[in-house]
Amino acid sequence: MAKLKPEDIALNNKIALRIKELRIKSNPNQSKFAERHFIDRQLVSRWENTNDKRGVSIHTVKRFCNLIGITLTEFFDSDLFK
Repeated sequence: MAKLKPEDIALNNKIALRIKELRIKSNPNQSKFAERHFIDRQLVSRWENTNDKRGVSIHTVKRFCNLIGITLTEFFDSDLFK
């Protein structure tokens, strides 16, 4: 796997932070959020992990958006991405 550029790492971190921010608004507890949406808590933890160099795919972001009832546009409409 090729080494990620600093701007790619920064984008991965912003996505993870945005997922966490929105998940907390939906349910402040990872375990309860995961249980409510019939997913593994460790999956939620991985999505929010800023140390994971792989990042989250756009498909995963879309899946998360569907879980919480927002669009991709709403997901990326944050000061984090400006």
